[in-house]
Amino acid sequence: MNDSPPNKDAARPVKLDSTLSKGLMVLERLARSRNGMGVSELARELELSKSNTFRLLQTLTALGYLRNDESKSYSATMKVWQLGRAVVEHLDLSSIAAPQMRMLSDRTGEAIYLAVPDALSVIYIDKIESTKPIRSWNPIGGSAPIHCVGTGKALLAADYDHYRHQLRGQLVKYTERTITSLKAMDEDVEKTQERGFALDRGEFRDRIYSFGAVASLPNGRPVAAIGVSVPDVNLTEGRDQEIGELVMGAAAGVTKALKGM
Repeated sequence: MNDSPPNKDAARPVKLDSTLSKGLMVLERLARSRNGMGVSELARELELSKSNTFRLLQTLTALGYLRNDESKSYSATMKVWQLGRAVVEHLDLSSIAAPQMRMLSDRTGEAIYLAVPDALSVIYIDKIESTKPIRSWNPIGGSAPIHCVGTGKALLAADYDHYRHQLRGQLVKYTERTITSLKAMDEDVEKTQERGFALDRGEFRDRIYSFGAVASLPNGRPVAAIGVSVPDVNLTEGRDQEIGELVMGAAAGVTKALKGM
């Protein structure tokens, strides 16, 4: 039996700083807004006074986290993105994803990749080699175009509104199967979103299929993609759906691990 007195501090609620809390509310809301917001709209949505909202906006603008355009609309700057990127860079994604990557390797025997976005490319930050005699090959630290590999197409589908305008004129052809028009990419992204995983049917390298699904941060932002690369000779009938579902499950496992951090 434990006779020690209860820790009163442990039960005491944390007293939040009101100004800081409100400032973060404003910053988080504007970071999610694609078109910016005015003082009145923001104050109404966050249930703050207009004068308080204006002071917070002025402070965040002076610190470089917000900008104010000619229409008096406020939006988040790249400084917010830089903060988030710094946090992501300190995440040990390879260690977090390792159990799911091993599961995929055990279940498929094929090459397993962990990729992160970099402009209109993906960079492979970790890999498990295939155990098959016929295999695909990409090195850790290597890159591939975001529009024609499984991991990249998964990242596109997870944030297509952000990427779509950037793809115009950038859909370079690598094989006869590469998607080179925005209309076709729109259709492919819709299929990816319906399936839950992306599929590259030899669009970057002939006869190499790849599958990808996205792992997300607790706020829902896609941070990486996990994928499997398979030579077409290793794909028996119906196996593409099986591998796709395995990749989805692995990505969901990484997302769950990130939420638990």
